[in-house]
Amino acid sequence: MIPRHIASVYPYSKDQQFIVPPDRPFLEPLTCLAFLAGQTMKIRLGMSVLVLPYRHPLYWAKIAVTIDRLANGRLIMGVGVGWMEEEFRALGVPFSERGAIADEQLRLLKVLWENESCSFAARYYRFEDVSFLPKPVHGKIPIWVGGEGGRAQRRAGEFGDAWFPYFVRMTPEELRRRFDNVRRYAARAGRDPERIALSCCLPIELTENAAAPEEGYLKGDSDQICRRLDAYERAGVEHLALQFMAPRWPERMKQIDRFAENVLSRFQGR
Repeated sequence: MIPRHIASVYPYSKDQQFIVPPDRPFLEPLTCLAFLAGQTMKIRLGMSVLVLPYRHPLYWAKIAVTIDRLANGRLIMGVGVGWMEEEFRALGVPFSERGAIADEQLRLLKVLWENESCSFAARYYRFEDVSFLPKPVHGKIPIWVGGEGGRAQRRAGEFGDAWFPYFVRMTPEELRRRFDNVRRYAARAGRDPERIALSCCLPIELTENAAAPEEGYLKGDSDQICRRLDAYERAGVEHLALQFMAPRWPERMKQIDRFAENVLSRFQGR
């Protein structure tokens, strides 16, 4: 839900204001993904992040596994801890404890994926000797941990299959340096750092003519966009999600078409 008055700082826009007005329809992501699972055959499915503390983990994990089964193993779970204190308050979830809640949910997932009889007891969640079936198609659902700061890096290293920062206002080189932190956290947790991928989400605006560069913002003509994408690839980014910043549908569709024709075509076959 979107509160009509938001004082919380939105970290992903230039003016720090949330980009979706409260009178715009905002569809629930898991419901949409269940629909898309039945409408597609090959494309991977996911959302930028599911805010973990908003939902009970047994409930959302059951929905996620259901989607994964319907999609024959094509689901990716982007997860995060959230930022909007007003929404936490409306849902009755303690904002200051969101990180601890998220960590506990991610530990709980491992129990659900790996055990026939599932038991768990910690600060926020506890259950004993329950069955959780079916299991994910590939044994687990890939977890992409969102967030940009140190705690998100630690969480990605300890629990994630990928680190997935959103709208990163930094150079590709700085992104790589922070990803090295993720890998160090993974090693400390006894995990193989090589098994964690670097992904990110960036805003994109494809212009007719060359534009002044902005860090963390793919803005410019086709040649400029291609050079920026090359830089992220050299930094080790394996998957780049793009959010086209044209505010309305006809203009956004034109941007996507131009990107496919003038940019994406250059990267096919790599």
